[in-house]
Amino acid sequence: MKMHIELRHLRTVKAIHDTGGVARAADVLNITQSALSHQIKSLEEQTGVELFVRRSKPLRLSAAGLRFLRLAERVLPEIDALQHEFSALRSGRSGRLHIAIECHACFEWLFPVLERFRKLWPDVDVDIRPGLAFDALPALQKEDVDLVVSSDPENLAGVTFTHLFDYAPVFVASSQHALAQKPFIEAEDFRGETLITYPVDRSRLDLFNQLLIPAKVEPAHVRQVELTAVILLLVASNRGVTVLPDWVVREVKYHSDYITRPLTQNKITRGLYAATRDVDLEKPYMRDLIQFAGQEAQRLQNA
Repeated sequence: MKMHIELRHLRTVKAIHDTGGVARAADVLNITQSALSHQIKSLEEQTGVELFVRRSKPLRLSAAGLRFLRLAERVLPEIDALQHEFSALRSGRSGRLHIAIECHACFEWLFPVLERFRKLWPDVDVDIRPGLAFDALPALQKEDVDLVVSSDPENLAGVTFTHLFDYAPVFVASSQHALAQKPFIEAEDFRGETLITYPVDRSRLDLFNQLLIPAKVEPAHVRQVELTAVILLLVASNRGVTVLPDWVVREVKYHSDYITRPLTQNKITRGLYAATRDVDLEKPYMRDLIQFAGQEAQRLQNA
């Protein structure tokens, strides 16, 4: 015999067990007593067994009924949790926000943003992936990630690039370095220098794609270092020079061990953008994250 068990059957058996009687269970379930009795009879006909010991008061579950109750106690909380989750998704209180970052230095800037976001949106699942390790924008279109922090806006169907802020790549060297006497740094100044960079492809670095590659200038050596703090230690020891976003060097420029200089006389500036799918822009938590990101960047630049 094939059974067709519905959620209402599970709720019925649990309600009768919890209340000890059909009349009280009918009140809890907000149905008539006769409708509840008919439902029990139909369920017992389907299962081919008695679920209740009817001679007992209060009404007691049979051995088969207890097996049915255990099923109800497993399934109903999961269904209730799923309904709550779907309700939160519909109202915008919860969701998924997986972020890819095409900017190595952006991790330091983004963490305070996410800390503020976490307190306001505790039910949003947040994850961060280094976008330099894969094609982040195609992943955004395929819904593998939900937001990409990028300095290279593109014309992509269904994707919006929201401008967060502008920044300037800044030359950093030891205060003892020969270039410390110059008011600004040009492409030719890097010829013969040891350049310390993050471990990413040079085509993704502002210094190369905005200055050195167009000028056909190659440094004498390129040394790749993962951590900003280590890069600055090497620079302070006069082991090489580097170029970092201005928000990263906000404290360095007041430190006597370092000098900071603009790139070129007119200063190179870049924009940073949040790329999102068009359909996600109206989500309240997405709007808040983008707003927090811009506010944190402004705070750092004014510090």
